[in-house]
Amino acid sequence: MDPFLFRNNNLYCEDVALADIAAEYGTPCYVYSKSFLLSRCQAYLQALAGYKHLVCYSVKAASNIYLLKIIAEQGLGCDIVSGGELFRAKLAGVPGRKIVYSGVGKSAAEIRSALEYNILFFNVESEDELLLINETAAEMGLIAPVTLRVNPDVDPLTHPYISTGLKENKFGIPIVDAERIYLQAFNDCKNIKFVGVDCHIGSQLIKLSPFKDTAFRVRALIENLLSHGLQLDYVDFGGGLGIDYDGEDVPEVNQLVDIFTEVLEGLDLTIVLEPGRSMVGNSAVMLTKIQYIKNSSEKKFAIVDAGMNDLLRPSLYNAFQKIEKINISQHSASDPFSKYDIVGPICESGDFLAKERAFPELYKDDVLAVMGAGAYGFSMSSNYNSRPRAPELLVDGSSVTVIRERESYEDLVRGEKLGR
Repeated sequence: MDPFLFRNNNLYCEDVALADIAAEYGTPCYVYSKSFLLSRCQAYLQALAGYKHLVCYSVKAASNIYLLKIIAEQGLGCDIVSGGELFRAKLAGVPGRKIVYSGVGKSAAEIRSALEYNILFFNVESEDELLLINETAAEMGLIAPVTLRVNPDVDPLTHPYISTGLKENKFGIPIVDAERIYLQAFNDCKNIKFVGVDCHIGSQLIKLSPFKDTAFRVRALIENLLSHGLQLDYVDFGGGLGIDYDGEDVPEVNQLVDIFTEVLEGLDLTIVLEPGRSMVGNSAVMLTKIQYIKNSSEKKFAIVDAGMNDLLRPSLYNAFQKIEKINISQHSASDPFSKYDIVGPICESGDFLAKERAFPELYKDDVLAVMGAGAYGFSMSSNYNSRPRAPELLVDGSSVTVIRERESYEDLVRGEKLGR
């Protein structure tokens, strides 16, 4: 289902016109659809029905605690990568036994906090981290549940910045070394308990073959570990399923799950998945208003009030995100198309939302919707150029809830000190 549809030449989120939201709450702003978010939760739960499973939403994709609470109420857990994300998950009411902790740089303090909250397991990414978890657990008189995040050296066929499963990536332990590390730590580390195997090969994957290759390699490792007497309960395949940004033919959730269940047939393990982008990516748009139209001999520029501090993906990855005028009735639909660079106010040449994008004639004060902005949109935003971060709004049918206030100038300097 698509919650963002045109009615009478006006773009709506569910039953609310985005023009009304822009007028009342200002721009830039993020607008999420609750119905879409619920539908994605159900897509994963229904695809896994009949199998032992746990779906742990990847908090880094969109971390607002209001959204986390909605997701938790559907029975999902959380995949976290920092102490701050653990804090958010706790505030949202996510039980410790539905939290898995990933990430390459866990500190001793973060490990301690996670053990105190009795999380389900740590996804361990290095031998040094394994030793630190063992040491911290020993100091607390606890046994820490862990998996090793193995790096299967599978090309995810995605952007190199969001590829995580190749041997040159910083993530995980090479799968060729994993069996040795499992067996050595099984004998030497008395305050950890291995509960499974974890992997995650990248983000925005739109082909199923890398998932299948990974699943076969992970199964082979699991069978070897079981033959050595390890008792494993979980196999965590991470996330990575892509979304449709520009007409991509994206697999359905059930197609992905079918691969994992087929490859794992005969193994009595709980499947853990960590979806992020595929849960929230198309749940939101970012609204931005055109401040100026600037024409040069080479280009047409539409200068908007949202910049790379508000939405980093286009600048960071040269990522494509569809952009729509939210109201096409105010100007003739027959206007000739021209190519524009949609650029922001940040003092960087890399500050753009789109380049050489064709639109009917654009005008000052037109409001644009950047589509597919729910994942790694607000969560990657910053205060660069001392710009307050945008508000986040949630639409539920015909109602709008502010789930994060627009920051003020006072918020920008909170915690800072003036010298004498």
